Amino acid sequence: MVYSRRTLEAICDYLNGYDRVVEVGVGRRCDVAAALAKRGISVTATDVHPREVPDGVRFVEDDVVDPDLEVYAGADAIFARNLPPELHRPTLAVARRVDADVLFTTLGGDQPAVPVRRETLPGETLYVADP
Repeated sequence: MVYSRRTLEAICDYLNGYDRVVEVGVGRRCDVAAALAKRGISVTATDVHPREVPDGVRFVEDDVVDPDLEVYAGADAIFARNLPPELHRPTLAVARRVDADVLFTTLGGDQPAVPVRRETLPGETLYVADP
């Protein structure tokens, strides 16, 4: 699923306050990472499989369940799109270890498995994990 332009811009506007973002589980959906990089934000995309990413985006093969914390060190935010519930806690655990915020979307009716604040964006709900 590709975000509509309006949804993509709303997510990027929300993430615009961060200097360094790691996107977990980027898959083949690089529109957020690419748009953030175009805004001058340092972006690292991760996935458990090798992926092609746009210019300006760094890619690291990593599993948030068994993470290499060096990948996340220095990040201000960890973002994930369509993050499945079984990865909510591991992602939050990584973020806490590197002192980063966690922001994510879910698939359809999946509810967050961690305490969150909900941000209603055009076409999407962005979950911001409680610190």
